[in-house]
Amino acid sequence: MNKMIRMTVIAGCLAASAWSSAALAGTLAVNIAYKGAVQRAVWQSTMDEFKKANPDVDIKASFIEEEAYKVQLPGWLSTQAPDIINWHNGERMAFYASRGLLEDLSEDWKKNGWDSTYASTKEASSWQGKQYSAPTVYYSWGMFYRKDLFKKVGIASEPKTWDEFLEACKKLKAAGIAPVAVGGRDAWTLAGWFDYLDLRINGNAFHQQLMAGDVAYTDPRVKKVYTAWKSLIDNKVFIDNALSYDLDGAQPFLFQGKAAMMLMGTFIAKGFPAKLAPEMGYFQFPIIDAAVPTAEEGPTESIHIPAKARNKADAHRFIAFVGTPAISAKLAEGLGSLPANSKSPAPSDPISRIGFEILSNAKGGISQFYDRDMTKEMADEGMKGMQKFVSDPNKLDDVLNDLEQARKRIYKKS
Repeated sequence: MNKMIRMTVIAGCLAASAWSSAALAGTLAVNIAYKGAVQRAVWQSTMDEFKKANPDVDIKASFIEEEAYKVQLPGWLSTQAPDIINWHNGERMAFYASRGLLEDLSEDWKKNGWDSTYASTKEASSWQGKQYSAPTVYYSWGMFYRKDLFKKVGIASEPKTWDEFLEACKKLKAAGIAPVAVGGRDAWTLAGWFDYLDLRINGNAFHQQLMAGDVAYTDPRVKKVYTAWKSLIDNKVFIDNALSYDLDGAQPFLFQGKAAMMLMGTFIAKGFPAKLAPEMGYFQFPIIDAAVPTAEEGPTESIHIPAKARNKADAHRFIAFVGTPAISAKLAEGLGSLPANSKSPAPSDPISRIGFEILSNAKGGISQFYDRDMTKEMADEGMKGMQKFVSDPNKLDDVLNDLEQARKRIYKKS
């Protein structure tokens, strides 16, 4: 009798387990990082379209603000992972792929013909020859500016050279307008300034050597970048107390006419107030040294299947759906970016079109971004160092010495 009872209990447990697995198989858990209502809406619309095309799949979507998402992601991937995440290509992807936390998508690339449609982003989607990302969009970085404020202070045209940029800053300051808004509490916004100064002063080849840990932070070429940055800070080019503001806190300076420019990716354009949008312009970061081949930032966004995802079958269906030209174009439009899919139609948004031209003419190459080209541990140290530097530019040498010690420890350099 006891044996029969045990058999009955075991059979019941197996049936319950099978039922649970069957129910789970039709539910796709998707975690999305977003910044602003527009980004959330375009992702929700995309999932709604997938659901319509795949009525047998229920989607459980979780939207998490971007900065909180970055903190929570490692925990999800190592414990109870969702089935789909959105993230970033380059070293940020490789950090998790190298730890076995992302699903190998190489077969998806072959099956969906992505070697051709995503040719330009394949390298950034790969780790040790295998692909772990499905690219969605990429975007340009450049200088947003208020056309009306430029006109008000007599700036006749968008600055193309560093001298023209500095002259524009003088005119804005004379009129009581901060030349540049930056939200330094989000350290990555400072990294954009370091990247562009380094790309314009030293070029992309040097920049990538630095990102790989092959150049000392006490190298005179690195100090030259920080010295140029210090000159901007000393000359009050940036808003006061920049470290007190994150990106969302800094943008109102632009919207309210208290600042005239902001170095940022095109993804912020969708969040501009409708009445202000016509006054917003966008131009290429000025040329500092004409002898240095012009390189640009072009970070690629992506979606991934965690290695510990429970519903991988439907997750593969989802990434194939998102990878179609139409959906890639839709995401790009909604995210203020460019479609990673080469077969998608060209962007219609004016700022995105300018960004496309900037990237298309990047003779010196394209950088992913400071914390996407560099190993995570060093990137974290580097961005903390940038905040320390902005807090007190006179401690430049101390900051660089500290970063050099970190480089030696992280990359095991002598």
